[in-house]
Amino acid sequence: MVVKKKTPKVEAVVLDDVKLKSLTDSLSVDGDSRSIELARVLKDSLSSPDPVEQIQLISKAGFMLEQLKEDESSTGPLLHACLSTLAFLYTTLPAKNPLKRAVASALCSGPDWLEEKTVGCLSECLSSSLSSTNTDHFSHLTDSITSCLDVFKIGEKCVHRLLTEVLQYFQRTLNYYVEQNSGLAGRHVAQAQLMQSCLAVVKASMLVVQRSQEPISSAVLSASNDLSDLPQVLSGLLNCYTCILTDEEFLQTVQSTAGMAVVLFIRSIMGNGDDVPVIVAGLLQCSVDAGDTVPQWLRQSCAGLYDSSRPAAVALYLSHGALAMLSWRGKTHSPQTEKLLLLIPEVLLSLDSRVKESSTVMVVARVLTLWSGAAVDCVQVDTCPPLLRSSLVDTCPPLLRSSLVGGSPLIARLHHHIYAHWEHPLDGVRHQTRTLFQNLLKIHQHCSDHKSDPASDPYISQLTRDLLTLEWHMKGKYGTLACLVEHLGAEYLLKLDGGLPSRLLGLMGDQTLAPYASDLLEKLFVCHKVQLCARFRDGYAWIDGWHEVWVTPLLQVLCTARLDQTTYILDYFLPKLLRCNPSSLSHMVQALQEMPSCAEGAGSRGALGALMTCLRAARSQGVLKSDEEELWGGLVSLPLMRQALVHKHDQVRMDALGLLCESHRSTEKLSRQEMELIRHFLPFNLNSQSPGVRQQTVSLLKKLLCRVKDSAQLLQKRQEQHENDKDQQVLSMYLEFLRWFCETLFQVLHPGASFSRCLMALQLLLLIAEHFTFNTGSVGFALGESVSVAHAQAVLYCLANNFLEVKQLACNLLQKLPPAAVRLQEPERLQSLLQVALNLSTSTKPFDSITAAHLLNLLLHQPGLQDALHGCIQEQNIPLRPPALNQSQVSEASTLEQNTLAVVQWLMICLKEEILKAESSLLQASACCPLYGRAHCITAVLQQLNTGSLALLSQWRAVVSELIGLCYRMSDVVSPVVQSSSPEGLIPMDTESETSADLQKILQEIQPRDSNDFFTTARELDPSETSHNSEQKEGENNVHKQQICNIGVSDGEAYRVTAQMVLVCCWRTMKEVSMLLGHLCQSMTLYCPFTHSDSRGVITEDQVEGVGKYFREQLLQSRHRGAFELAYVGFVRLNEMLCRSGSATLQQLPAHWLKEVLEEVKSSDPSSKLCATRRSAGIPFYIQALLSSEPKSSSCGLLKMTMRFLTALAMPSNDGATESSTVPQVHALNILRALYRDARLGENIVPFVSEGMQAAILGFTSPVWAVRNSSTLLFSTLITRIFGVKKGKDEHSKKNRMTGREFFTRFPALYPFLLSQLQEAAASVNSDSGQVKLHPSLFLLLLVLGRLYPSPMDGSSSPLGLAPFMPLIIRCGRSAVYRTREMAARALVPFVLVTQVPSTIQTLLEELPEVPGPGIQQNHIHGTLLQVLSLLRSYLTDTHRPQSENTQDCVLSSAIFPRLWLATRRNLCLVTRGAFLDLLGCLCGCIPVPVSESLLKKLREETLHILMASELVAPQGHDDIDLSVPGATQYLQSLAHIAISVCVESPHLWKCPEADGFQRDLLERLLQCPHYEVRLFALEQFLKRLQRTEDKSQHCGQGPLPFELSVSSLTSLALHETYPGCQAKVLQVLAVLPLSSLLPWRDGMMYLSCQEVLEHLLTLLETSTHSVELYCATLSVTSRLVVHLAESMPQDLSEAAVVCLSRWGVLVLQSCEEQQPAEVKLMSAEVLVKAVPTLLTASALPLGITHTVALWKCLFTLLQDEDQDVRDGAADFTCYIPTHLHNTGVAAGAVSPPVALEMGVGFLCQLFQMWDHVAAGVVNLIEWLLGEEQLDTNCAESPDLDEEFLFEKGDLNLWAEPLLWVRMLHGHLSALLRVAYSPGVKATELDRLSAIANSNFLTAQSSMKALPALFQFSATIVYCKTTLLKERTSLAQSLLETLG
Repeated sequence: MVVKKKTPKVEAVVLDDVKLKSLTDSLSVDGDSRSIELARVLKDSLSSPDPVEQIQLISKAGFMLEQLKEDESSTGPLLHACLSTLAFLYTTLPAKNPLKRAVASALCSGPDWLEEKTVGCLSECLSSSLSSTNTDHFSHLTDSITSCLDVFKIGEKCVHRLLTEVLQYFQRTLNYYVEQNSGLAGRHVAQAQLMQSCLAVVKASMLVVQRSQEPISSAVLSASNDLSDLPQVLSGLLNCYTCILTDEEFLQTVQSTAGMAVVLFIRSIMGNGDDVPVIVAGLLQCSVDAGDTVPQWLRQSCAGLYDSSRPAAVALYLSHGALAMLSWRGKTHSPQTEKLLLLIPEVLLSLDSRVKESSTVMVVARVLTLWSGAAVDCVQVDTCPPLLRSSLVDTCPPLLRSSLVGGSPLIARLHHHIYAHWEHPLDGVRHQTRTLFQNLLKIHQHCSDHKSDPASDPYISQLTRDLLTLEWHMKGKYGTLACLVEHLGAEYLLKLDGGLPSRLLGLMGDQTLAPYASDLLEKLFVCHKVQLCARFRDGYAWIDGWHEVWVTPLLQVLCTARLDQTTYILDYFLPKLLRCNPSSLSHMVQALQEMPSCAEGAGSRGALGALMTCLRAARSQGVLKSDEEELWGGLVSLPLMRQALVHKHDQVRMDALGLLCESHRSTEKLSRQEMELIRHFLPFNLNSQSPGVRQQTVSLLKKLLCRVKDSAQLLQKRQEQHENDKDQQVLSMYLEFLRWFCETLFQVLHPGASFSRCLMALQLLLLIAEHFTFNTGSVGFALGESVSVAHAQAVLYCLANNFLEVKQLACNLLQKLPPAAVRLQEPERLQSLLQVALNLSTSTKPFDSITAAHLLNLLLHQPGLQDALHGCIQEQNIPLRPPALNQSQVSEASTLEQNTLAVVQWLMICLKEEILKAESSLLQASACCPLYGRAHCITAVLQQLNTGSLALLSQWRAVVSELIGLCYRMSDVVSPVVQSSSPEGLIPMDTESETSADLQKILQEIQPRDSNDFFTTARELDPSETSHNSEQKEGENNVHKQQICNIGVSDGEAYRVTAQMVLVCCWRTMKEVSMLLGHLCQSMTLYCPFTHSDSRGVITEDQVEGVGKYFREQLLQSRHRGAFELAYVGFVRLNEMLCRSGSATLQQLPAHWLKEVLEEVKSSDPSSKLCATRRSAGIPFYIQALLSSEPKSSSCGLLKMTMRFLTALAMPSNDGATESSTVPQVHALNILRALYRDARLGENIVPFVSEGMQAAILGFTSPVWAVRNSSTLLFSTLITRIFGVKKGKDEHSKKNRMTGREFFTRFPALYPFLLSQLQEAAASVNSDSGQVKLHPSLFLLLLVLGRLYPSPMDGSSSPLGLAPFMPLIIRCGRSAVYRTREMAARALVPFVLVTQVPSTIQTLLEELPEVPGPGIQQNHIHGTLLQVLSLLRSYLTDTHRPQSENTQDCVLSSAIFPRLWLATRRNLCLVTRGAFLDLLGCLCGCIPVPVSESLLKKLREETLHILMASELVAPQGHDDIDLSVPGATQYLQSLAHIAISVCVESPHLWKCPEADGFQRDLLERLLQCPHYEVRLFALEQFLKRLQRTEDKSQHCGQGPLPFELSVSSLTSLALHETYPGCQAKVLQVLAVLPLSSLLPWRDGMMYLSCQEVLEHLLTLLETSTHSVELYCATLSVTSRLVVHLAESMPQDLSEAAVVCLSRWGVLVLQSCEEQQPAEVKLMSAEVLVKAVPTLLTASALPLGITHTVALWKCLFTLLQDEDQDVRDGAADFTCYIPTHLHNTGVAAGAVSPPVALEMGVGFLCQLFQMWDHVAAGVVNLIEWLLGEEQLDTNCAESPDLDEEFLFEKGDLNLWAEPLLWVRMLHGHLSALLRVAYSPGVKATELDRLSAIANSNFLTAQSSMKALPALFQFSATIVYCKTTLLKERTSLAQSLLETLG
């Protein structure tokens, strides 16, 4: 995006009368003619009010000065006055005013002989300004000094002349700023302004010193009299800089600049000798060691910088200053300079463990990068002549070479810094670490002996290998590898890892990694292309190899990858590839079109989707030429495009649409083919449930409309120049297309339209209004004529939609439609809509008040609104009227302001009366006129106002004052409920005296109090009850109350009240009060009549402070989450206003409130009003709001103070847990949790994570449950804050982990804490005693440590290494607590490097006993085995583990074989026996392990022997294993796992006797095991194996079984299994097996017929609804048998078979119902799709016409299901339709559900003709058309009955649109009747259908008559149902008339 540079504002010089007269008088003295003329011009410029004219006159004066000659002009008083006037103007004007530049130019225009005079005049003016003590002029004076040095010769000489005065001014100014800063705490705006001014002064002083090197040096050396004060001034400035550097309240930018200034001053004072680096090094090290050359005053002025207690960041800023202010390039450096260069990174790296703030970490990273750049300048040989470079053996200084070569200690530390920070949350830190890495490579290249061939450098080679072995989830890896590509070339990396392109493309599915992977890929393929081109110099010989490496893997991924993966490839990778080599497109297209899936349109995304992706990227990048004939006729066929535009997969459709819409040129014309394709796409893609697809569709169509607009403008310009018929045809085609586009979108806004369809249509219509116009005219494409009244009404009725986004879009669109179509100018219509809005504002349904607000916002712009409002008031017979306005005020105020004021005043009048009613009876108010609706409407109406330009100020001040009072009254009414101890509806138990009285009044209304009937049944309230209570009020109140009550309800009506209504009324009222008060404070300008008499504000300071106190009370005392969460939103708005307000009092309020609440939290006890339960309720929100108002760019003093206070409070007290300490501790923990979760605090909260983690872990040691509970919540939040939000289902994924070095570098305080805590916890773990000792925080410690892992890049000499933790974690494995042993095993894995895993396993195994004995501790054995198992599994899954060595093989084997007894019956503990079996299973599996093949073979033999002797295979009795024994189930499953490995997973690895028979018998033994856990495990593993090999088996033509298994065991098990889980699994296995292997079905020795099995399974299906898994599996197998039965006997089905088929059809019908689980509907869709060729389209009609049509209806029902997966599954039926049923031009592949629905109805109509059952088909379709929906006969009462339901659920299916379904049926029925001239429908059927239609017509008619006015808003659901019934009836009647 191009940002337009701001134009400087020209302002005229405006002088007061006294100064103007003085200057004019001085210019009126006598002089020579040239001087008089010059003076006249200057006087004219002073008196001119036009700034442009002033510039012209000043320029003219400069020209006149230039013409002066020394001999003709005298230097008299007049010329002096002219120069003084110009000098005065220069010092007066602002720096950015162009007039100042004109004055400077005029002063410089004078001749040389006048220069000294000019300098004297300017010096005189500047000196006068410098002597001023007015602090308000400091900023202007600083800018004037800076501008004097900005290419202004006269000004620069002036500054040199006044050097001492200028520097004294800087000193005086900085002293003032330093003093002021200490008193601005909490005043963020003033503090920010002061920081900006201070920064400007420091920069100006540096600029002055840089430009004044010569006078400063001479003054310091000679100490001349005229500059004798200069050293003292320089000393004072250095003192100021020292104060800034050591004061942490200053911003880092100011401190960093001050650091540069210190070094600059030292360099200026000491010159460029060797003393400067020595002094700077002394400052960095806090040591004075610079000899006698340093002046004493210089040492004294920098004394604060030598203080050892200075802040750590001082060294950082001084390092930055040294790097920025000293010269490092282009010369040979002294040893002192080299030492300083090597000292700086040491100083910076020492800050790594001391710096906490992320902003400081950012500065450290930036300065390190700056240092690396300086180091590159120092070691490179650019200073040598080119001819000498080759002869030089070594030009790098020896000290730098030895210190900076790769592998040196300093470089190693810098690399460790990179590895610790390359995953930092701040992008800037990550970027700086990458640049640092790149510079370190350059440094090493210059310092190493392998300059000519970096690939042969062993250091670089090892570094590359180490980086490649890292996990790919580490983002820092990509940038460093990209640097190595630039350094070594792509071929070197491809040689090391040939699968790098495929691996990186596979990572493109992760959104967080896709940008990094694509950048690395780009570096690789661009570099690879350059290398190949350099090698193959003969044209394009290189391209095939390049395609093989980069394009072929890309196409494979595009065809098979997930859709999100291809999205990111399209966004990040493909455009870069095509830009690199555009000619690759033809290769891609050819390769993809040759794939069969592209032509066949298979059900997967396939090559068609990949083709669309490639073409889309190519066209959008301009690689693909957009010629119409070439693109649509040749490269892409139109049928293929049509197929892609309605493809089943979203991304294929989006890519096809992108190919249509996106273009490299926005003025490219739209072809006729593209318009036709859009017409094909749009109707079927408006109802997408996916927000992403909707967003992409709107975005792409916006690009299309932009093309239409831009190309049309180009064509119109050409038409204006010379008419062209072809261009005119294109414009006409555009207009026709846009009209169709609008008509299509307006038509879909029908009653009952789905949310997604309405949303898309309104968004696209708004795009039309944005790019074109809906006005009526002849200019451009005026589309107003295409908007009818019906269209506008459809948009208007969208305001009643339940979705807020639809309301907002409709409201915006209505304001852009033609007024004649909307018809709001008609008074009657305007008044009726206004009355509806007022009525809805008192509805008990929350969304009605939102509808009312949008209606009011729409009506506010109408001039006749006030008349309509008066009409509504008169209709209510209420004598009250809003106050009239004066005519003068009316003329100034806009229509919007007047209307808003009138509406707000009337709503306030109504609200006052309703508040009176609520104060009398809250229950009655909840039932008939809840308060929140009116308040919401007031807030919404006020949001339309531009409060900065109000004209009716006095009225608005009165309104705001009254509104605030009403808000307080509303809050007082409902506060007793939301502030009670149980606001959700239970009877409050509060005992506070202030609230008990109000609560008792409410409790008197809630009867009975001692039961919960009130909360389950509605309460009938007779108005007579409330009128009796109201008699106690004043008489006039009674009148008003009765009148207002009669507005909404009729006399004698009973209110139905539920507890839900009362609660919702209360908390929503609190919400609206908070939002209204927050909006008033945020939007209304501040009114300060005492300080600003001309103030045009509205709200006063006292009112703002009162609102703040109100929010404080609500947030600290409310118990209901809805109430205090939304009070928080309003309070945030208030704080934002306070922060930016100009009032010092208001600016300091947040800090004052914060200190108050923290003290209250600290002193809280059980009797405090602060809520100690509900996670401290609103207290954390209150503190969050106060802290979030603090600007992030500030020093965050409030946040630091608060966090220090809370972390201290959250720590356990030394005197134990008491009531006085427990409650504050709980509050502190809860508040800390909220602050750590607050994203707005960002990285500013990170420095306090260590203390929070300590508080959370120590909180677990508390004996109080509340403290432990709050600690748990805080700990969970901190885990997320540190390691990130979980990015997958794997709880222990490395994406949510970090290396130990990174963790302890970012949080160094946790290293000693976690280590000490773990030592304490490990000491308590002692299972030898038999007693369970559970350390409270052990679980948390292991959880944290388990998320760390070592990096191969970490060295062994790390000060924060993980080695000390390892023996402690191993010891924790001895715990008597099973869960602790598991956690210890998991936590141990990250602490062992991959290379150390075999030795660690061997050490652990040697701790196990070799023989059984009495002293064996099974807990110890189990913990050790778990640790070994975890290490081994992690080792086996590591793709970069080292190759095994023979020594490791022998050691590991020698440790395992003597301990095999642990897996046998000799070991009596089943838990450890099972764990050892798991270890054996791991070692003997198919993954290579660090054991030699011979020993592994022996180990498998021993394991097989153990298995065969086990209880599973050779039981020694019926009850050999007692399942009640701990670990029995796990032991059996461990045995089963090995058995499955032997017979199913990897039988080729096991040497089994009689291989096939043995394996079959073993598997059958597992399936016949009496323990269902074993059977279930065996079936699960067997099923996985079958599913893995299914595709291979089909290709090979063989059965998928690994051996000959007798299927009879499975078929028998399916009939006799009793455990539902096993029954479901065995049926799933049978569903995968070929049907030919199952039939004939065997039950033991008996053979069952297909019909017998079917009957059994149907019975099971009818009785298995309790288990979804079993039901789905049974349905799948049953359906296969049904299809087989129909195929085997299509004509000769027995009566019993027909009954079975009928039963199956009924069950399928039930499975497709809306209320069924999604899994059942998915299986039903799969069953129906597979039955299409055999049952649904077979000419023999095996199920009969009735059941077949019923199944088609099931399919159509599933195609309209709300679940996307169900619809997609049902849409696959189009792939199974016989080819003879396909019409020409209809897509034959997988299509989207809307298209599949349209096609399905068409297919069914064709089938009716093929079956010769047109009459039956017509009857069925008309019955579908009439539908089953029936309105209540008593429709008149429906709207009223709905009112008792607070939240309407409506229809379950929000996606289906019955109206469109009805119209689709009607269209196909009409077509069928046109084809079948005489359907032959019986007269009785026609009469029956006509009777139904007529009955429905009468029902709909009576329902419509009973509806109120504008029922579209007040009775939306009934209106939709009635409209649907009318549509069904009218369409059916028209068809019946045709048939009759």
